Amino acid sequence: MLSTICRALWGDLSREELKKFGLLSGVFFFIIGTYWLVRSLKDAVFLKTVGPLYLPYAKMVSLVTLVFVLMLYAKLVDLLEKSHLIYLLSTLFGLYFGSLAYFISHPTIGLANTITDKYRLLGWMTYVGIECCGTLMTFIFWSFVTSAMDTTSAKKGYPVIIAGAQGGSVLGSLLVMQASTIGIGLLMLIASASILMVPVMIKLFITRHPGDLEVEKQVAKKKPTGMLEGLRLLLSKPYLIGILAVSTLYEVVGEIMNFQMKFLANSAYHSAEKVAEFMGFFGVLTNGLALLFAVIGTSFFIRRFGFTFCLVAYPVTIACVVSCAWAFNSLWVLLASMVTLKGLSYALNNPCKEIMYIPTSKDIKFKAKSWVDGFGGRTAKGTGASVVAFFPVVSELIFYGSIISLGIIGFWVAMALFVGRTNQRLVQDGSIIE
Repeated sequence: MLSTICRALWGDLSREELKKFGLLSGVFFFIIGTYWLVRSLKDAVFLKTVGPLYLPYAKMVSLVTLVFVLMLYAKLVDLLEKSHLIYLLSTLFGLYFGSLAYFISHPTIGLANTITDKYRLLGWMTYVGIECCGTLMTFIFWSFVTSAMDTTSAKKGYPVIIAGAQGGSVLGSLLVMQASTIGIGLLMLIASASILMVPVMIKLFITRHPGDLEVEKQVAKKKPTGMLEGLRLLLSKPYLIGILAVSTLYEVVGEIMNFQMKFLANSAYHSAEKVAEFMGFFGVLTNGLALLFAVIGTSFFIRRFGFTFCLVAYPVTIACVVSCAWAFNSLWVLLASMVTLKGLSYALNNPCKEIMYIPTSKDIKFKAKSWVDGFGGRTAKGTGASVVAFFPVVSELIFYGSIISLGIIGFWVAMALFVGRTNQRLVQDGSIIE
């Protein structure tokens, strides 16, 4: 019965593939579930300790920090096997979240102190640390996965992984919706325990599927290529530049709308717990939509309409969403718009992004991809934050931000067509980008 349901939803997965992708789905459940738990908390903590006017600058600080973190990460890629790197990062972030839980609960340093000030380090450290976690843990996981997948298996199995991730994100968001009852400090402690489950799940995967690590070990034996090798690879291939555009441009549009929503939410709710609960509600709606789409739609759309169609369909949909938010400006319209943008991103665009890397070399998968997902993604968000800083009045931000967003989407559609057609040709020819 279970096999029949899985085949109906995700295609003709073998029993072995179902077990393998099921385990990877469990790993991603904890990664994304943790991220959506702390993601909602970071905004609440920052808004109520530092203040909303500095939120765009926090995004820029996280971008600068991430540049140095990515350079260190690139060095570690040469020194460690990818599974060991996941162990290391998971443990470090588990300890970090545990420390944040202590300081958030502190009577003078923490949220009990209701005075907002730009010099309150707790807000900055919470925001920047969680931003780094979301970036590093996600792309090291996908790099680990894509190193042992072929295109045919990936198209069938990636939606299974996404479904697990969305289940985790819904659960994490539901927990945040109880912030007034549980407390933000305890929620951060739960996040610490959750991210520490990741190395346990990876170890279980390796034990049961040791053959999938052969490729990783071959990559680890290669001569180190330097911290900036990923950036060099990224800028040397038109296909990779296309991937960069498709993978990041939506972040500019999303950040502009996201700041609008957060500013209005901060005005509407007067405590960190209530802001966190609103962001948790946003997370439940977003990830509930993504989960529904991942279960019944992602694999079907990719198999039925093709990879290129799915790449192009997302920006066209977002153009409609931006137009609606422009025409009808309120907190709840912005909430609905952001739910659509983020939900379809996780359910449709993200699986397509990962499939784009299948016909590429291992250096590209691990090094160039880290720059796309890390530096490229955060640069896009920083660009969106710059637009917000330039138009601090919400009404101006909505008007000019919408015009800028629609122009970006036009370029995005063109790049999606280029990447989709190039990917199709590479797969048909059996070629890879090196």
